[in-house]
Amino acid sequence: MAETKRIIEVNDFEHRLMVNCMRTARNEFIDEGAPTEDVSNLMVKIMKAPTKKEKRKADREAR
Repeated sequence: MAETKRIIEVNDFEHRLMVNCMRTARNEFIDEGAPTEDVSNLMVKIMKAPTKKEKRKADREAR
């Protein structure tokens, strides 16, 4: 069975919020002595997520 991927669009504030939440969760795992690999990997994916440039239809229509 193929792995399902999910794509979401977030603004800069939401992106920073997700990174900070993951950092908080990772710190809590560290305090509890629990493994942090999964949280760390997810945090890296969030931080390295590519940005998407907005298309500008208005500029094209004016031409």
